[in-house]
Amino acid sequence: MEIQDLAKAIDEVWLVLAAVLVMFMQAGFALVEAGFTRAKNAGNIIMKNVMDFSIGGVVYWAIGFGLAYGGTNVGGLFGWGDGFFFSDVTRSSEWLFQAVFAATSATIVSGAIAGRTKFKAYLLITPFITGIIYPVVSHWVWAEGGWLANLGFVDFAGSGVVHMLGGVAALAGIIVVGPRIGKFAADGTPQPIPGHSLTFGALGVLILWFGWFGFNAGSTLGAVGADIATPAMTTLLGGGAGAIAAMFGSWKLLGHPDVGFTLNGILAGLVGITAGANSLPFGVALFVGAVAALIMIGAVRLLERLRLDDPVGAVAVHGAAGMWGVLAVGIFNPDVALSAQVIGIVAIVGWTFATSMAVFRLADRLIGVRVTESEELSGLDLSEHSIDVYPEFTFHAK
Repeated sequence: MEIQDLAKAIDEVWLVLAAVLVMFMQAGFALVEAGFTRAKNAGNIIMKNVMDFSIGGVVYWAIGFGLAYGGTNVGGLFGWGDGFFFSDVTRSSEWLFQAVFAATSATIVSGAIAGRTKFKAYLLITPFITGIIYPVVSHWVWAEGGWLANLGFVDFAGSGVVHMLGGVAALAGIIVVGPRIGKFAADGTPQPIPGHSLTFGALGVLILWFGWFGFNAGSTLGAVGADIATPAMTTLLGGGAGAIAAMFGSWKLLGHPDVGFTLNGILAGLVGITAGANSLPFGVALFVGAVAALIMIGAVRLLERLRLDDPVGAVAVHGAAGMWGVLAVGIFNPDVALSAQVIGIVAIVGWTFATSMAVFRLADRLIGVRVTESEELSGLDLSEHSIDVYPEFTFHAK
């Protein structure tokens, strides 16, 4: 075997392995979302996460990859042409890695609108995210000739392209769907609706952290001649610093070290470091992760004051911390212009919010996005799927 062939084979193995790690993050999202919400909706959460990946992968094969990386570059805005209905076996590992990223951007929305959204409406929304909204943004940033890439915008592994996008789409969703019954008192005071299993939530976060090593280190897109250790190291430090900052931040704010905030602090730290995982010094990675966690706590409180209900904190974790991660690259990397990062944030937020809001409004007009009050109170497992996930412990009036 020639040296070049061996190097190519090693790169292929690394990219496929990284993609598999990112795919396993779907299990983490499912556990986090199910654990942070009520038991009566656990089956619905599982179905949404399963279909995120299943529908998302097929739609990304049919449409998304072509808009992102296929065919002709149309003014730096999107690809067009021979990439549709992807069949180029020489780029299969590249497609696989990008497909699992697309599915990740979609599944962020699931938890934010949990507990009150029609399943069939969700099935209508997911293909738009994986097939159009996300691919267009990834073309801007990661495709050769993308307009944000040409501007000097840098997002190594997706703080903005994946996480901020998912968080902004989630924000549009919760605006359209509205808060859960009982989340806010008549005077607007937020009321706690505890999730049914912090154990599930913690396991999900740890699975996400595990998969994040593939998410960030895999974004080298190869192993031969690439530094995969630095993004792996900053992934550990960013998540760890996020946990520590969220623990002490919640301790100061609430009078006790809050488990939920601490878990989401890990995720916020990971989201924050993702954009600069390959380039920021280790000490800076700690700082970025810690600040991301504190921003997340502040964003959660702000959303509650605005009467916006996000059961899992997706908007704060992915949207707010993702925005900080993109800015941090411009602040701490002297080779990146802060102005380019700001322009990128405005463009991604503007495109994502406008298109996501349009899709949610369309779904609401066509089939309605919200279940009835009685269906919400009885739980979506019963009303949408005719099951009890915990039949031994759930009792319903005859």
